[in-house]
Parts: sequence; structure tokens; C-alpha cells
Amino acid sequence: MVSLLAVSLGLTATCLLIIRVSVQREIRKGLESDLIHSFSTFRNISRQRNEITTREAGLLADLPYLKALMATQDAHTIQDGSPEFWTLSGSDFFALVSQSGKVFTHLNHGNTLDDGQVERGLQACMADLDEPCMIAFGSSLYELSIQQLYFGSPANDSRLGYVVIGYAIGAQEMKDVSEAAAADVAILVDGEVAATTVPAARWADLRGSSQGLNGASMAPLEIHLEGEDYLAAAASLSTKGQGSVKLVVLKSYDRASEYLHRVNEWVLALGLSSLAIGLMLATAVSRTVTMPLEALVAGVRALGHGDFTYSLTTEGAVEVRELSLAFDRMRGELKRTQAELIASDRLATIGRMASSVSHDLRHHLSAIYANAEFMSHPETGNAERNELLLEIREAVQDMTNLIESLLLFSQTGQALHVSRESIALLIDRVVYSVRQHPECKEVQIVAANLPMVEAWVDGRKLGRALYNLILNACQATRHGSTRPLVTVALSEDEERVRIEIADSGRGVPDAIHQTLFQPFVSSGKENGVGLGLTLAQHIAQEHGGEVVLERSTAAGTTFSVILYKRTLAYSKELAETAEAPERQRSGAVDVAQD
Repeated sequence: MVSLLAVSLGLTATCLLIIRVSVQREIRKGLESDLIHSFSTFRNISRQRNEITTREAGLLADLPYLKALMATQDAHTIQDGSPEFWTLSGSDFFALVSQSGKVFTHLNHGNTLDDGQVERGLQACMADLDEPCMIAFGSSLYELSIQQLYFGSPANDSRLGYVVIGYAIGAQEMKDVSEAAAADVAILVDGEVAATTVPAARWADLRGSSQGLNGASMAPLEIHLEGEDYLAAAASLSTKGQGSVKLVVLKSYDRASEYLHRVNEWVLALGLSSLAIGLMLATAVSRTVTMPLEALVAGVRALGHGDFTYSLTTEGAVEVRELSLAFDRMRGELKRTQAELIASDRLATIGRMASSVSHDLRHHLSAIYANAEFMSHPETGNAERNELLLEIREAVQDMTNLIESLLLFSQTGQALHVSRESIALLIDRVVYSVRQHPECKEVQIVAANLPMVEAWVDGRKLGRALYNLILNACQATRHGSTRPLVTVALSEDEERVRIEIADSGRGVPDAIHQTLFQPFVSSGKENGVGLGLTLAQHIAQEHGGEVVLERSTAAGTTFSVILYKRTLAYSKELAETAEAPERQRSGAVDVAQD
């Protein structure tokens, strides 16, 4: 059976490797096909916009008012009248040029363009008026359409100049191509990013990686952008004038490999399933060989679940009967030892509580005694007396909080005294109380814009639970963060009310993750008996809810108090039922008095 399981695992691993290599090859082919499709998409979109721009330029060239304006051949007059025609064209770039190539005026959206650069670029474009012109002015890339202006009919060959309109190839165009081709797209002018759908944080990696892309062959290349692998290809765009312009298309290899990860998971699941089935078969064969021991194994399993009364069989060989009798004696001894351990554990719990409480009380009493002795000294000034008195008050308050926590802990499980409370106002009162605590004076506690949520709760107990959680958060962030911050948030939906307490401390230590809500469990605290979270959990459970550790990292911790509305409504019904006899008795007394 072991050999069969080993062969099964080997075949599973071999299948996984073959499938992975095959799927990787198909993914790369698909990505390369998508890259080619992306370039075709860009050309199609560019051609459609060029056709529209050419028609618009032709319509402008036929406007009598524009012809009349150009007939003046006066630069100032043309500059004053050009904005109206630019607005009419709705283009990103507009220019009026004389017959000799002198630019009378040019207007554009975005950064101001250099006059000399624009004039040189337009003169290069006018060398071939039959084709649209793509040109880079600095980091701005435009696709231009140029039409000649004639005085009267073109047949008279009375040329007045040229009208130039165009659109900028920017973020919106990149977004259109990206959505159509399902890929990230970028335009690079002389190696600098002019427009792209790639996040700005990855531009530096894009500039460095784009140098290895061959714009002539469009050969795909794997590049790495800020933790993510891409398959990229580039195409050189034909532009007039100066500047090298590349269209770079990127497909995320990581996102495309998600299917491969799912295939791996399925194959691994099948392998584990085959392993489990093999183990079941091996167990079945083993049980047929060891049938006389099954009864004894069942007794052992029953003992493992805490059943000390399971009936043991005395059938089988002499060795099996002797083993059963020995196991029965051992079971009786374990039962007696377990009872002793439970009693010992109870005493140990009482001892831990007494030790922790006595330590904290002794600490506070020592502070009160020492400060009182200093206050009685005749040379102590009024300022020092006030400071000593403040320390005595803080020690008394800590003792009061300790005793109140112990009392509430001993009262858990008793009936709640519920009433309709505003949770937001309850949080505000608790936050105000916590801010008075000496350990929280340097901590920023934020509980702003809380929604007005009302629920039937025991305000005193729930307030104590929130006080413990916020105080713990303050203590954690005060000793574990350079910028102590505690945030309290309140939200509700159709099923529950959620109160979140987040801090910027170092998180809950791994050593106490499993025992976090048990009594007398704490780590790294200077004082306290370790009942804060236990008491908060008990109070939440009494309300039919729970306290959950949502997040615990080196950057902070988040606890949530979740109260379920269905259970709160039941608490309301119980409260109203309990108040009904009291109201009846009160009414009877009023009648008797009348």
C-alpha cells in the first residue's frame, strides 16, 4: 500500500508539471496574440479619429468667415479672431498658417507650446498634405490634419494659407485603447511617458524597461513593474520632426496566470483526494487483519472523547483479554487523576487571581501610602501637594476599576438590565472616560462622525466592555507606536451592529493568540489582572454577540464588538415582559391611594 501511494503521488506530480508547462506555453501565445491585436486596435482608433478630423478641417476650410479672416494676412487680426474657430472645431490643437509656412496663431489644451517648435513641426507636416501627421511637441503628442484655404473656388488657385486641427493622444485615448484591447498602453516620447494607463508609481520601471523593447520588430519581452510581471511589446510610430515615439502595450503575466493557479489547485486537490482514498483502502485492509483489537481501539477512542463508561469486550485471545483488563485499570486511574487535576486547576486559578490582584492592589496602596506620607511633611509646598493628590486619585481610580472589573466578572451570566440606548452617545461617554485615564493622555482617540444607531442594550455593562477594549488599545499603541492613535468606528446593516476599535500598536503577540479571551491572560502590561478582554467577551455574549480579533499585524490591531439585531430584539421583549408586572403593581398602588 505504501508503494501504491508513492506511485500515485509521483504520477500526480508528473501530471501537474506537464499541465503547468503546457498551460504556460498557451498563456504566452495568448498574450502575444493580444499584444498584436492591441496594436491593430490603436491603428483602427487612430484611423477613425483621423477621418473625423479631416472632415472637420475640410468644413472649417470652407467657412467664409475664416476665409475672410485669413484674407487680411495680418497676424494680430488673425490671432484675435482665431479662438472662435478653435471653439467651433472642438479640437485639442488649432493653428492658422500662411502660404509660406509662417504660423499666424496656434492654440492648444494643456501645456503651452514653444512657437518655434510648433512652426518647425507644422512645416514638416505640410510637406505631405495627403497623409495625417503625427508630431510630438515636447512631451505632448498630436495627430494633425491640414487643409488648404482658398479665396473663392479652389479652381482659382488663390491660396490664403492652411488651417490645422488635431487631437492630443493622451490619457483618454490610452484608456479607449486599453478597454478595447484589454491591455495597459503607454506612449513614450524620447523615453519619457507622455500618456499611459499604467499607474504613476510604475512609470520609473516602465521608462527603464522600455529601452530594451525593439520598436521595429515588435518582439515581446518580459518586464517587471513594481512587483508584477508583464509581457510587453513596442511599435515605433511614424512622426514628423524630432523625437522618437513608441507605442508600448503591456499584458499582465501574473493576472493571466491566475487560470494556471486554479489548474494547479484542482490537480493538487485530485492528488490529495487520491491519497486520501488510498489511505482509506489501506485502513480497510489493516482492520481486516487486526479485527480482534477493534473493540479495544473503540474503547481507546471513547476514552479520548471523555467517555469513561464505555463497555470493553473480553473476547479474543488471552493477550487481548489481558490488554483489555490493563486498559480498564488504566482508565480508572486516569479518571481519578483527572478529578485531582480539575481540583488543582481551580486552586491554581484562584491563586493566579489572588496573586495578580494582590500585586496590583499592593502597588496602588504603596503609591497612596508614600504620597500621603509626602503630603504630611510640613515642608511640602502646595504645588507638590496638588501633584501628590492627583497621583493618589489616579491610584484610587485604578483600584476602583480593578474591583469593578472583578465584580462584573463575578456577575456575568446574570440578567441584563436593557434599555434603548444611543450607541454613538454611549461611545462618546466611554471615550471621554478613557481620555481621563493617565495612560491615555498622550494617545489621540478619534471617534468622529458616528452614525446615530440605537439598540436595546445594558448600557452599564456594554460601556464597561468598550472601556476595556479602548483602554487596551491605548496601552498597546502608547508602548508600540511613534504616533499613538486609536480609532473608534460604528456601523450597522440589516443583521448586526458593529463597533470597531483600531490602534497603531505592534499587534497581539503570537504566544497569546489562542488564549486571548481567557481569564488572567496578558502580555507586556505593567498592571492589570488580564480580565479586560475576558470581561468584554462575556458582556458581548450576554447580549448575544461576540468580540472578534479582526486584524493583528506589526502596523496595528483591530477588535470588533458585534451585536446581532435579532438577539437584541429578543432582549427587548424580555425586558418588556419583566417590566409588565412592575407596571401592574405600580398601577394597583396608585388606585389604592386614590
